[in-house]
Amino acid sequence: MITRRNFVSASAAALALAGLAACGSKPGSGSAAADASTLSVAASPAPHAKILTDFAAPKLAEQGLTLDVREYTDYIIPNQVVSSGEVDCNYFQHINYLNNYNEQNGTDLVGVAAIHYEPFGVYAGKSSDLKAIADGASIAVPNDPTNEGRAFLLLQQEGLLTLSDPEKLDATPLDVAQNPHNLKFVEVEAAAVARQLQDVDFAVINGNYAIEAGLHVADAVAIESAESKAVEQYANYIVTRPQKKDDERIAKLVAVLTSDDFKQYLTDTYGQDVLPAK
Repeated sequence: MITRRNFVSASAAALALAGLAACGSKPGSGSAAADASTLSVAASPAPHAKILTDFAAPKLAEQGLTLDVREYTDYIIPNQVVSSGEVDCNYFQHINYLNNYNEQNGTDLVGVAAIHYEPFGVYAGKSSDLKAIADGASIAVPNDPTNEGRAFLLLQQEGLLTLSDPEKLDATPLDVAQNPHNLKFVEVEAAAVARQLQDVDFAVINGNYAIEAGLHVADAVAIESAESKAVEQYANYIVTRPQKKDDERIAKLVAVLTSDDFKQYLTDTYGQDVLPAK
């Protein structure tokens, strides 16, 4: 089993080789900064890459800017390719994940602007009644530091456990002070949580991976409360290197993704699954 403790350090090199081979720069493309009329963005497939391709790209094309969208299915490589300069910016992560990534990897990537928020949900697997959860039930959670903590905050919100620090953002099973149902936590990579549904009682799934799995907020048996810190802490950002934070091309992308037209697009396309950050 991949654990949250070794995921970032042990997997980064292997993921980099695999991802760069499958999703790397186009042959002959060179540095992302070489063409001022093109902006390259690393993104998770859904909803990020879809948003960029379907909504942002046509808007930016009207301004003479071509959007080069590169899809990655993990949470490591999109930051690596931005740090290396291969890609201009990325769009897949919340600020807590970014801060943790920078700390773990000695990088200095910066969040330029909050774009959208995906509600975190608990989804039914072998069981369906969260309020009548059985003793010893299994719950799959993402194993990266910030998203695992987010999962435990949601489980605490639902009264299933109590954390030693009720507001700890990077909680792990070691931070569970009270577990009255003796729940078993199955820690796996965020991208794999949805695939665990057939083997566990419930799963706490990131919004983007829920969408990829064909799940919606309406399907969840529990979601983050509107009064929680979720929107503030877990809105998805456009992220880049410090020297590019004022890049005019990135500013154009941010303007498009914070417009009223974009908010309407999210409502029409995703309903409650993807909400504007502000």
